[in-house]
Amino acid sequence: PDGTSAPLEIVLLAKVSCGCAGVIQLLEWLELPVSFLLVLECLERCQKLSGFLAERRFLPEEEARELFRQVLEAVQHCTSCGVLHRDIKPENFLLDLASGQLKLIDFGCGAFLQDTAYTQFAGTLSYSPPEWIQHQRCHGEAAMIWFLGLLLCHLVMGKHPFRRAQEVIWGRILFPRWLSQECQDIIKRCLSMQPSDRPSLEELFCHPWVQGVPLP
Repeated sequence: PDGTSAPLEIVLLAKVSCGCAGVIQLLEWLELPVSFLLVLECLERCQKLSGFLAERRFLPEEEARELFRQVLEAVQHCTSCGVLHRDIKPENFLLDLASGQLKLIDFGCGAFLQDTAYTQFAGTLSYSPPEWIQHQRCHGEAAMIWFLGLLLCHLVMGKHPFRRAQEVIWGRILFPRWLSQECQDIIKRCLSMQPSDRPSLEELFCHPWVQGVPLP
């Protein structure tokens, strides 16, 4: 507003860092001669979600459900502010070990939310949705649901369901036997090959697995 120029990452983080406990707070930023310095809120005892999962391998569904709800709330907050993170993965969440609160971090791949397709790649290549692999274009919200499906796989299965791009195109997911039908259903919906078949954020919040109720 005051005419100051800033990197897009700072602009996006400034838009979303207030009003949601699930997004890291930007307290201040400074321009240095050859770089920028971001001053972020400090968590006394925290760990990246990727490290937490590496220690635990995978989480019981009850524990995963609570974390996934927090992820949905953080992502919904960002989209309501017109921001698309574009790199939703365990490495980009901090877990407060005292409170269990997740914090979404690192908006370096982020963009303003748009209705038209994105044609420039940003994010983590192994998380790319099938439409990007095949056509090098994707719509933001549909791709975001794909990222959420992969994140949930990490929470409840301890791994990425696809080892290479060809497996993404095939769309075959091997679920462990202990995983509930409700959990399998929400993952399959998020990882639908057709972007139009994926649920919206609002539909994810209402899904039986997120609500903790059996499928009808």
